[in-house]
Parts: sequence; structure tokens; C-alpha cells
Amino acid sequence: MNQSTQKIGIIGLGAMGMGIACSLIRAGIPTYGFDLNPKACDQLLQAGAKVATTNAAEWASELDAILLVVVNGDQIESILFGGETPLVSRLKAGTIIVLHSTVAAEQAKDFAHRLNQYNLNMLDAPISGGALKAEQGQLTVMASGEPALFEKLKPVFDAATERLYHVGNEVGQGSTVKTIHQLLAGIHIAAAAESMALAAKAGISLELMYDIVTHAAGNSWMFENRVPHILAGDYTAKSSVDIFVKDLGLALETGKDLKFPLPLSATAHQMFLAASNEGFGQWDDSAVIKTFKGITLPEKK
Repeated sequence: MNQSTQKIGIIGLGAMGMGIACSLIRAGIPTYGFDLNPKACDQLLQAGAKVATTNAAEWASELDAILLVVVNGDQIESILFGGETPLVSRLKAGTIIVLHSTVAAEQAKDFAHRLNQYNLNMLDAPISGGALKAEQGQLTVMASGEPALFEKLKPVFDAATERLYHVGNEVGQGSTVKTIHQLLAGIHIAAAAESMALAAKAGISLELMYDIVTHAAGNSWMFENRVPHILAGDYTAKSSVDIFVKDLGLALETGKDLKFPLPLSATAHQMFLAASNEGFGQWDDSAVIKTFKGITLPEKK
């Protein structure tokens, strides 16, 4: 396969998928985008995609690799194996499937095994960095799979990532690392919410609290990034509450499989579940602060 002429399909043109696709287009890689949202497809066409449509099936046989940037394992299952003529049966032998979505390690292994039966290769390659990093082609990828597949997709990873970690040769290892990362991210958001809620209850200026923490030892990347959403009273979702219901759930599943206790993860998971139960599931994950009662929070101006 000539690296310079690889045709890359991206399924899922949300903030992350769109950013990756635009990064590939800027690098001169023939890019095919697929999403159920016609507006996202139009946006990608204007950015220079070869194809952007709601249906990947008609273009499947042309592609050398497919990057899956969708919400969860259920969507991957439906996209790859759903329907009377599943997408996997339309792809040419040797096509590389790259799982950028966060799934359980066991599910990643299962996908790889089933894809192998169609002579399709898979890389388990979860991503981190958020929409802005995706747009800038500066994502962090924690991936596992055969080294030869990484070599084949080097131009793609060069275009879309700032850091590519090859965690190991065994599919599932990348997903485990991502799950541990999400454990930290979720706990940090929950801790940020708890600390700012306590400041609100104590009558401390939230802007002052934010300024102090971001210049002191208690700071975290998540605190610095998410608390401004609380200060602005703007919970437009960059990453939603329900994503952490899912991802902390995956962390707890991993702990259960290994018979390993994760007490902070369990508590943070309950906080996100409470927020989702109160109707904030599709709000920004910083809305977990709204589960605290008896405090007044800033409102969007």
C-alpha cells in the first residue's frame, strides 16, 4: 500500500472526528467522512473532503483504513456488523479499522477477533485532548496492535496527533490505558465541582477561588479547563455528563474484572449518575456541580 495515496474514511464527525478529518485534509490525505448529520457532512465537504455523506457503505470498498470516532461500543457494533449486508463485508481485505472510541478492553478484543474473520486488521487507539486539540492535529493517542499497522498509518497519525503512544502489541491494552486516564479525568472534574460548591456555600468568591487554585498546588488540568464553564454559567456540552457515566462505568468494570477496589471512581460515578438523573446528562460534564443543593451558582448572562 502506497502511503501517499491511502484513502482514509472517518465515521463520526462530531467535534473530535471533524477535527481529525480536517487535520488529514490539511496534510493532503484523501479523506472520506461519514455521519448521520448532513450539516456535518456539508461542513467537511467545504473543508476539502473527497466525499462526505451519511452512508459509508457505497464507498467502503475504496477505503484503505477507517477511523471510528463514535460514542460507544454499541454504535461501533451497529456500524460494523449491523444490517443485512454489514459494512465489514463491503471492505476490501487488509483494510485497517482504527478504534478511536473509548470501549472496554474485552470489547476491543472481541471486535478485533471478529474483524479478523473478514481479513480486516484493527488498532485499538483511544484518543484524548478534546475538540481543540483534534482541530489542531495535536491529539494524544494511546494505542495497541501490530507494529506493522502503525507503520502503514504513519502519515495519518503524523497529521492527527501530537503524541502517539504504542502501549503494546495486544489489542485491549490501549483501551485499558484510556480507561485509567478517564478514571483520573472523571475524579478530577468531580473534585473540582465539590471544591467550588464548598466555596459557594462558604460565601467565597468563585472567581477568587479559581484564581488561587490555578496558581497553587491544588490545581489540575480539569479544574483549570472546566471551572470557567461554571463561572460563566454556561454548560454547553464540550464533553457531556453522560460520557463520564459511561467511562467511569468502564473503569469500575475493569476493577471488577480484576477484583480491584476503586473507591474514588465509584463515588465520582455516583455523582455523574445523580447529575444525569436530574436531567443534566447531555449538559457539559462540569454540570455535575448542580447536584449540590443549598448553593447559588453563576448564571449565564
